Amino acid sequence: MAIAGISSVHAFTDSLKELLDRSWRIKPNGGIEPALASASFSGDVENIAKRANVGRSVTAQDHYAALETACRNIFYNLLASTSIEDGSFVQIWNLLDIVTVLSDVQLCEPGLVFWLVEELLDSQTIDGCKVVFDYLDSRRERLIAKHFKQKQLIILRACNELLRRLSRAEDTVFCGRVFIFMFQSFPLGDRSSVNLRGEYHMENVTVFDKDPPPREINGSEGAMEVDQEHNAVEKPEKSTETPSSTPQLPGDTSTPQPAVSATKFVKFDAQADKPQESEPELEPDTETLYPIFWSLQHTFSQPTRLFDSEIFSSFKSGLDFTLRKFKAVQQHQQSRSGTSNLFSYSPSQTVKRNRSNLETDPQQQQKRARLDSDQQQQQQRLATSFNPRYLTSRDLFSLELSDPTFRRHILVQALILIDFLLSLTPRAKRKLEEKKASNKSVLYSYTLADDHVKWATATRAEIATYLQQGQEGKFYYRMVDTVLSRDKNWVHWKADGCPLISQPPIPPASVLESQKGAAKACAPRRIRPTPLGSLDLSFLSNIGDKGQAQGLEALKKPERYTLPKVEDYKVPIMEDEFDIEMAKTEEEKETAGTAKASKMWRALRLTSKNRMNIFDKIEDGKDLGALFDPPPPSPAKMAEVDSYMDGKGNEAEAKEAQEEVTEVKEVMKEEVNGVKDPEMAGIMPIAVEPAQVI
Repeated sequence: MAIAGISSVHAFTDSLKELLDRSWRIKPNGGIEPALASASFSGDVENIAKRANVGRSVTAQDHYAALETACRNIFYNLLASTSIEDGSFVQIWNLLDIVTVLSDVQLCEPGLVFWLVEELLDSQTIDGCKVVFDYLDSRRERLIAKHFKQKQLIILRACNELLRRLSRAEDTVFCGRVFIFMFQSFPLGDRSSVNLRGEYHMENVTVFDKDPPPREINGSEGAMEVDQEHNAVEKPEKSTETPSSTPQLPGDTSTPQPAVSATKFVKFDAQADKPQESEPELEPDTETLYPIFWSLQHTFSQPTRLFDSEIFSSFKSGLDFTLRKFKAVQQHQQSRSGTSNLFSYSPSQTVKRNRSNLETDPQQQQKRARLDSDQQQQQQRLATSFNPRYLTSRDLFSLELSDPTFRRHILVQALILIDFLLSLTPRAKRKLEEKKASNKSVLYSYTLADDHVKWATATRAEIATYLQQGQEGKFYYRMVDTVLSRDKNWVHWKADGCPLISQPPIPPASVLESQKGAAKACAPRRIRPTPLGSLDLSFLSNIGDKGQAQGLEALKKPERYTLPKVEDYKVPIMEDEFDIEMAKTEEEKETAGTAKASKMWRALRLTSKNRMNIFDKIEDGKDLGALFDPPPPSPAKMAEVDSYMDGKGNEAEAKEAQEEVTEVKEVMKEEVNGVKDPEMAGIMPIAVEPAQVI
């Protein structure tokens, strides 16, 4: 079996060498591009087993092992005989392309190509590794297209080993290339770089001088120096230095008392011309700030220390003191440079000068050129500055404070910590509870107090205002704020247990079904013969015996557009009252009552046009007889009757008036005697006063 395996290795080696010779003819000029594919060899790469005359008795595992051994032998020979700067090193790239094609068709281990790349990186210098990454960047999509799960661990191991070799201060750009390659290779929701347990980098300890420096003795009154060797206290001479408070050490939880300089300045009043002493100007002391400032790094690396109230109070005072010092340094630099823009220089912001003097005065021209040169160097330093680790020497501290980039880095650290504190407010924790976060490792039981919330909000706004100063300050703060806001989304995603971000592809059947539904929804629709909600007007087209539309004739009947008489409601009201008395259920009684009320309302409305006096005789719709009685004769009719009786009027008119008067008298007489019309049974009689009877 061993002899068969050795023969297979030799057969695969000969086949691979033949493919490499053909690739040399395809790419005679060398170089990484173009990439070799299966079509470049007319499909001979897939048939390498047949071309190598490997028998069927060889298993798949033995086949993989033999082909891997052949590839490694050729790879080591090429690597030992050629340099990466030589043009013949193109054979290495060709071999990697061939191995990629073999892994895609499952003729070798999927991770073989990255095993070879890992050994290639280990054998090269930093400059050679950059060339190797040129190859990886050009083949990235092809390398991760298939069998990525078998390759991802090898990619992580190779990239992490390379990052350990690189210096983040000198090889910053190359480190970024390595990180970008990993970010683009791995899916967005991969957990390989996720800190699921929420652990902090406690190994990053900032070391600084905790002991205060010995003070110089210049004879100042009230100052004294402690001699640790002899344990003796001496009174020094008067000194010009302002005594500062005792520096606060990182382990000290007491609130620091910043020292201030009490230098007095003399001001002259323009009106009185008398010197006046101003109030002492409060300015933070650098020596006092030094231990307080560097002790903040301990809290930045372990934010959970702030759950202790004493440490939180110390951190608040230290951060406020630091921010005051930053503002003082910035104001001092602005006053020295004569410009309000600290991070950029503009000629319009300098002291106004006469253009003719600038052209003629060589000193002014040199000063202007020096300012422009300093401005270019400042912009270049801000764009390319990178601090892998802070220099904590006490002698360099004042120089670091004068660096605007250094101040920005510290304030960005403070923003990150303040956002962490604001995520512990009751409102923020309620949002996480509503989402039912499953990763309890990143959820804390500590809740930020209301006064601490106000301080954190105010401090964040103060830092944001500080970072926005300068010509590019708003752009810088917008970039920082965007990164921090997106980081909040990642925090919530991690708290939810890192659910899958990428969704599975939609099956073709669902796509076809959705296309049919969209086509059906957008297709033109036929108009209904009878729209929804409209009345059926087919009765208008009904043809009668005479060939006319019966519906239209029915609409022309007078009772459809003429007002009815009040007497027409007399019998319907009587029928409704009868139905009310004979109703067996409450529903029938309610229906009849509603119908009666409707007819009564219409009768009253008709009566209100010319007989408003009858409404005084009706009480709550009970005495309805007056509505249906004929109206009394008018005074004009009575006058006609009287004139005829006297022999002065017209006989026909007098006769008509007499009949009307007689009818009215009969009705009124029946009402007085209590005799009513039998048809008015059920309607209560109308009370008539005796004075109305004639």
